[in-house]
Amino acid sequence: MVERESRYDLNAILKAASDPTRRAILTMLAQQGPLRVTDIARQFDMSLNSVSKHIKVLENAELVQRRTEWREHLIEVQMAPLSTVDSWFAGLRSIWTLRLDALETALEEPEDDGSVT
Repeated sequence: MVERESRYDLNAILKAASDPTRRAILTMLAQQGPLRVTDIARQFDMSLNSVSKHIKVLENAELVQRRTEWREHLIEVQMAPLSTVDSWFAGLRSIWTLRLDALETALEEPEDDGSVT
């Protein structure tokens, strides 16, 4: 299977999204909009430093973007990289559709029992 070129790194996106804490952070940001790092950290039973590390992984995958307003760091979800994942899954779906269509065709063909008529 040939992967389509994308400016986003599919491996980094999937790795970042593989962790339940990072998925929860993404969901929170998608639902609530940009949040301060400290506001995000309050939602988890872990240190601010641990949450910051999760955010850094999401930043490296370009799933979130940090912006600074005065002394506050706001984290905002970025949905565009998810199109890379969607494209990859679409490719998988098309492969399976072709395979299932071929199976259906094979099952619909009459069996040749070897007798001559």
